[in-house]
Amino acid sequence: MIGKVLQGRYQVVQTLGAGVFGETYVAVDIENPENPKCVVKQLKVISSQPSYLQTLRLRFLTETETLRQLGHHKQIPQLISCFEEHERFYLVQEFIEGHSLTAELPINVNLGYLWGENEVFHFLQDVLSILDFVHSSGVIHCDIKPENLIRRACDNKLVLIDFGSIQPIDFEIIDEILPLDSIPVSSLGYIPPEQFIGLTQPNSDIYALGMIAIQALTGVTPLQLKVDPQTSEILWRSPKTPVSDYLAVIITQMIRYNYEDRFHSAGEVLRALQQMPLESQQSYIIDIDCTEFSDSSETNQPKTKLNTNPKHSTSPNSSPLLTGMKVGLVANSLVMGFGTYFIVHNTTPSYSEKEALYKATEEYQAGDLDRAIALANSIPSNSNVYPDAQASIEEWQKQWHNAAEQYKTAEKAFQENRWSDVLRAASQVPDILHWQTKTNKLVQQAQANIEAQTKDLLTKAYEKASSKDFSGALDYLNQIPQESSAGAIVQRKLTEYNHKKSVRAAYFLQKAYNKAGEGDFKSAVEFLQQVPKDTPVYATAQEKLVEYTQKQHVVQAKNQKIALSKAPAFTNMKKPFINSNSATNLESFELSNQMEEVNIR
Repeated sequence: MIGKVLQGRYQVVQTLGAGVFGETYVAVDIENPENPKCVVKQLKVISSQPSYLQTLRLRFLTETETLRQLGHHKQIPQLISCFEEHERFYLVQEFIEGHSLTAELPINVNLGYLWGENEVFHFLQDVLSILDFVHSSGVIHCDIKPENLIRRACDNKLVLIDFGSIQPIDFEIIDEILPLDSIPVSSLGYIPPEQFIGLTQPNSDIYALGMIAIQALTGVTPLQLKVDPQTSEILWRSPKTPVSDYLAVIITQMIRYNYEDRFHSAGEVLRALQQMPLESQQSYIIDIDCTEFSDSSETNQPKTKLNTNPKHSTSPNSSPLLTGMKVGLVANSLVMGFGTYFIVHNTTPSYSEKEALYKATEEYQAGDLDRAIALANSIPSNSNVYPDAQASIEEWQKQWHNAAEQYKTAEKAFQENRWSDVLRAASQVPDILHWQTKTNKLVQQAQANIEAQTKDLLTKAYEKASSKDFSGALDYLNQIPQESSAGAIVQRKLTEYNHKKSVRAAYFLQKAYNKAGEGDFKSAVEFLQQVPKDTPVYATAQEKLVEYTQKQHVVQAKNQKIALSKAPAFTNMKKPFINSNSATNLESFELSNQMEEVNIR
């Protein structure tokens, strides 16, 4: 598609991505002198049958009119054009210059900036006002996630993109459960439970928005959150979460497992937020009390007292600017004080003694411990350097022994192909150049082997996942060493495949229910046998497996009895054997063989 010109004016210049409903591209309007950018969406067509295309065409026109109306909102991209070309349907929308909300959200509680309550409050207000407009237009977005919220560069406003309102246009859902392959990985975790079974509600969008708010406050992505096994509710709040009880209750109601227990509309959430009490902001002032240097002090060092208790800023003397000045003055005083202390209490050793200790340290680092100790011992006992030299000798001997033991451990692990153990032992080697150089050779080779092993295991995991064997994929992922450079990818895939495994398990259980309802217990058992362990429905599947297996045996026995009663051999058995001659015996032998064949069948 790159370089292709659509409708004689929209030239495709970049691929943005592909999803369930089609492909998305960046194009430029070559008829406009300024060549402005736009977004072109090519909708997926699954059949070329005239009746299907005609139905799709009518739905397309209806849905694009809805998008045109939505574009009247200042925080929703405008629909520029829609057209059909070579039995393909295209939407052309306004291009939003900016970055997605993904770039602003923390992805780890220890990495990135966690949002404060005030930021989350304004974020919810902003997006809820957009959703209120969307829902009032009779549209459910269906895919609220950080990627679909763009921070517009020109005014810093959030813009909601990529509407799912045209979902019925693209494909016909065959199964009752939403196929996992149709869900973008970036959407998992934000999609509420009812959407998987085709019961999408307006407050499904509210659920997704609540999950984004939780990620902003906690730094925990939706798929990493724990779930109450009894109620299926998300467990997200901890004592360390910087959020008031009032806002926490609002967010919790936004993400309730049962959509009937959630807020019913965006407007209802907005009203709850407007009633939220505004707590006064507190400024934290650091009071620093410095005492003058005292001649009677044993160390002659300054003393400081830090008070970090919150105080309301009520006087000009408590301003943050003045506080910063105090901190700066104290820091300078500390530096000057320590400098004075070292000048007064240290005498400069002779150059030769300093040089001897320096040379001894060089020999130690180079790997000659005996030479290093001999040089250090050559420093006279009346020298100011002597105490440091003796302390160095003691430390060198201890560290050298430790380094030799750790290297020995790393070497043994290397010989036994235990690459992770090599890295762990190497990390414990003290900072001695000689031993670090020896160990690094082992580390480099071990790391290379780990990366090769990781690549192989990832390939196998992807192959299993592509065939929907998520249990097998997880087994391979769990074999990847933690020291691999692909750690972030592995963790993301572990979370993704665990989620997919659970959904697929629920799918198999539902299929088993359907087959059992039709009296096809054999197929029901086959579906139940595919439910993997370590999934929420595994216990239920095992119970049903026992039940359906028993019913399958009853049906089989009944069918076998009917078949046996209709077999010719069974009919002949009813005739009594009254002769004992050879012909009768031969007939009896053949009849016995026929019966044996029936039993085998």
